[in-house]
Amino acid sequence: MSDTPEAPKIEFPCEDYPIKVVGHNENDFRGFVIETVQVHAPDLDISQITLAESRTGKYLSVRLSITATGEEQLKRLHEDLMASGRVQTVL
Repeated sequence: MSDTPEAPKIEFPCEDYPIKVVGHNENDFRGFVIETVQVHAPDLDISQITLAESRTGKYLSVRLSITATGEEQLKRLHEDLMASGRVQTVL
């Protein structure tokens, strides 16, 4: 038996699933993230999105919540964001 605890399982659908997307602080980065997320989560509430610049202002993090419907949705969303070349990290 392992002493490492197992990661908690997510039950789907999962409302208010938090996502943080970090990329270069460009004028249209927020819009790009919103458009990409809405492809996978059309019910995204954009009024709940928060932005934070890095200390140096080089990066911008976009925090949002979606209703996650399954692992496949989350995988495709992550792939689309990362494939853009504009995203550094998705948490």
